Amino acid sequence: MEQHRTRPPYNGTRRGTPPLPPQAARGGTAGGGARPAQRPTPRPAQKRPSLRPSAVRQPGPPLVDTGRRLPNPRLTGLGGGLFCGAVMFVLGCLDDLLFGGSLTVYGVLFLPVCVLTAVWVRKGDLVTAPVVVPIAFAVGLIPVADSDGGVLGRLMGLVTALATQAGWLYGGTLIAGVIVTARKVVLMRRQVARRRTPTR
Repeated sequence: MEQHRTRPPYNGTRRGTPPLPPQAARGGTAGGGARPAQRPTPRPAQKRPSLRPSAVRQPGPPLVDTGRRLPNPRLTGLGGGLFCGAVMFVLGCLDDLLFGGSLTVYGVLFLPVCVLTAVWVRKGDLVTAPVVVPIAFAVGLIPVADSDGGVLGRLMGLVTALATQAGWLYGGTLIAGVIVTARKVVLMRRQVARRRTPTR
């Protein structure tokens, strides 16, 4: 009787080839099968761009904020003279109407007008502020000064008022001169600082 040759069970490998690893036998990457699902790597959280300290506006003191809200016009030399003269004439009329032409009240009202004129005049006309202030003082004295009637009497009353109220006149002119000088010094320092800064 012929004996049939028994073949070893075929496990998918040929002779002379090493056995496949377990992952390949299960249908891994070596066999061209589907790759195992990989977990997506989490992206790093994006940081929001932080604001620069210079970009954040710090609240200033209440006095500075109030000063910024006030009107800050820029008057020319002629405009400063017209402003100061018109305001002093109106104040003189009000003084004559309400206080009977009190020269002391008029002198007190003259000081803040000098301050506003020196502050509001523009940079190129700073020198004109101390010049127009005495003229405005004389213009405002016209309705306040005592007069006996007529042009000559009005003129004599004006001269008398200027002589007796010279303290207010010099005080207001001095205040305007100090403010103008301080502004001029600040402008000169800024110009020097700009020249010293190196240009990139």
